[in-house]
Amino acid sequence: MRDRSPTLDQLRVFLAVAEAGSFSRAAETLDRAQSVVSYTIATLETQLGCALFERARRRPVLTEAGRAMMTDARRVDLLMRGLTARAAGLTEGLEGEVSLAVDVMYPSAQLVAVLQAFARQFPTVALKLQMEALGGVLKLVVDEESGLGISGPQESWPDSIEAAAAGATRLEVVAAPCHPLAQFGDSIPVSAAREHTQLVLSDRSRMTEGRNFGVYATQTWRLGDLDAKHRLLLAGLGWGSMPAHIVEDDLKTGALVRLPLADRTHLRYPFSMIYKLESRKGPATRWLLERFIAEGVSSGAQAMS
Repeated sequence: MRDRSPTLDQLRVFLAVAEAGSFSRAAETLDRAQSVVSYTIATLETQLGCALFERARRRPVLTEAGRAMMTDARRVDLLMRGLTARAAGLTEGLEGEVSLAVDVMYPSAQLVAVLQAFARQFPTVALKLQMEALGGVLKLVVDEESGLGISGPQESWPDSIEAAAAGATRLEVVAAPCHPLAQFGDSIPVSAAREHTQLVLSDRSRMTEGRNFGVYATQTWRLGDLDAKHRLLLAGLGWGSMPAHIVEDDLKTGALVRLPLADRTHLRYPFSMIYKLESRKGPATRWLLERFIAEGVSSGAQAMS
């Protein structure tokens, strides 16, 4: 009996056409002749016994069977890319450089401890470190500018991304003692919080465009730098949330005070360790990945208290 199973190459050509919406554009992307791409799709359809594209239209449109196949084809492609990357990581030996992107909210003491241990464990491996806010970490990993990322919360992850819980940090809602919201008692109405300028950390990428995290006020100042937000809070120019490890001393000295909002006393900011499924992970990369996940297990409980 003839084997009708599609090859991985056929599936990737199919995905290229579906994503490009054009046989000619897919051919350019794959650096193949358009006739080869068309022949590959025709052969795949014959093997499967169903049409994948409606060709009566100006541009190829997926049939119902094509849409169902696309989901399965993408899953198989990602699985094979991940398998290939894992095999390469196991056989190529120690990396010369490891790249890591970290959310600015990540506790600095934990980060320093892991990086110091990494330097002792892998003294010959260079480490490229970048700090970003919100969707900036995800963008660096998706664009392959960073092999690993410690990302803040996301509604969902792209298909090409693998993610694992890596702990959380506690965010304190604070303001300077001279701020009007600091004059309230034990419970600040949400309506009152809306009336005062809120300092919000902005995303320099477009990964979280159109989405707000913990924004109450109708007027906001959006800042791309966590240190700048901290300084403006100390100056009494607004209110907002900050990682507990950054404002701990300010709260002890009274430079900042907690704002007990009526709907919550603090916020929990979760982290995820992310990487592309097809990325190659040598010994040093795997060590970092496992270490940050382990650190997250111990820090997650603390953020809830």
